[in-house]
Amino acid sequence: MMRTGIFLSYADGGHSNFAEAADEVVELEKVGVDVALVAEAYSYDAISQLGFLAAKTSRIELGTGVVPIYVRTPSLLAMTAAGLDYVSNGRFRLGIGTSGPQVMEGFHGVPFDAPLGRTREVVEICRQVWRRERVTYDGKYYQIPLPADHGTGLGKPLQLINHPVRERIPITIAALGPKNVELTAEIAEGWQPVFFYPEKADDVWGEALRAGYAKRDPSLGPLDIMVSAPLAIGDDVDDRLSWAKPHLALYIGGMGARGRNFYHNLATRYGFGDVANHIQDLYLAGKKAEAIEAVPDDLVRNVSLVGPRGYVKERIAAYADAGATTLLLQPLSDDRRESVRFVEELQELLP
Repeated sequence: MMRTGIFLSYADGGHSNFAEAADEVVELEKVGVDVALVAEAYSYDAISQLGFLAAKTSRIELGTGVVPIYVRTPSLLAMTAAGLDYVSNGRFRLGIGTSGPQVMEGFHGVPFDAPLGRTREVVEICRQVWRRERVTYDGKYYQIPLPADHGTGLGKPLQLINHPVRERIPITIAALGPKNVELTAEIAEGWQPVFFYPEKADDVWGEALRAGYAKRDPSLGPLDIMVSAPLAIGDDVDDRLSWAKPHLALYIGGMGARGRNFYHNLATRYGFGDVANHIQDLYLAGKKAEAIEAVPDDLVRNVSLVGPRGYVKERIAAYADAGATTLLLQPLSDDRRESVRFVEELQELLP
């Protein structure tokens, strides 16, 4: 059966404080939601919030959705994941991604380089740490211990002091480009694409997924394809389409420089190239309201679950046919009771 999940937005998600957001997660856990993810970007860190959620919940899986690989060492990422898996009693999944050059170089001050090579090496090092091996790694981008000519020469191989709850913590990778998606299908337990358009998914990612699957270790199990979907169910909810437009406009128009925006590229591959160019022109010119208004209803509708029950049921079937295994829901509501109701209604429609 398809799983359901929920995102906690890095932009507060309409909550006045985090305790209120956590209470909503607790309520959603009670109605059967399977996973809660906390985004990071360049906002509050996701880790502290997940520790709080671990103490407030008992069943729901918790994860980063996602943290960038460049700003924490691979060993620290592994330690952090093992720590969250410990305090949640084995309920954590590590979601990683590369973000983009504007955030990595503009906010963190680190080079955005070799996303494919670094992602592979980070995953390999994390799994070595979780197996409690003495960590030795001679990669192109990471060398552990640090070679003598790069430091004091006093480094020696160490293993994690603690015994992790699990030696294989699930890793989800946020990936959009063909090579990144191929790598994800090869090495990760989960894949987290954004703005998932079911009818276009195979055209955009099918070849890359099949290439990755051909190299996949069977011990990883099936790839959990975790797709985000804005949600509103009812006979008169078309106005909620506009609620999803600021997010699309931000990513298509402003989350990356001209010519280096992965989300703009995705919209173009979906057949919305002219629209994406217009949104980007407006956003980069500082006309954010106009950029939001320029997002067409058709694009929103195709990457969301908004409409009457019968229509939403058809869209869920389309997501399932496209390979989605987990729906990461984003209720388009500022009322907790309505948000929970939307999620409950959707669960009744799952195949």
